[in-house]
Amino acid sequence: MSNRILVVDDAAFMRMMIRDILSKNGYEVCGEANDGNQAIEKFKELKPDLVTMDITMPEMDGIQALKEIKKMDPDAKVIMCSAMGQQAMVIDAIQAGAKDFIVKPFQADRVIEAIKKTMG
Repeated sequence: MSNRILVVDDAAFMRMMIRDILSKNGYEVCGEANDGNQAIEKFKELKPDLVTMDITMPEMDGIQALKEIKKMDPDAKVIMCSAMGQQAMVIDAIQAGAKDFIVKPFQADRVIEAIKKTMG
């Protein structure tokens, strides 16, 4: 079973937390990006099975990046990561094609549940 994941967040410690949760559960983090532009480049280059995408980032936010990735690959599986109180943005993201969302601070079981559900 292939399970290569691209982790996108502008905070290095958040990427580290997700990487840690994923690797402990047998997933491979194939790359990391710290803004939307980088996320798109890495998606093109690495063709991951799944992307965890932070919503609020400098340069290009997660929703813009999600839309660009969906243009490249309509079947792309993207899970959004949001802080508390970003419900409106989460709704935008789901409408733009995100499969699920996880809320910070991350709870390992919720992260894994969202990934299993999305990977189908």
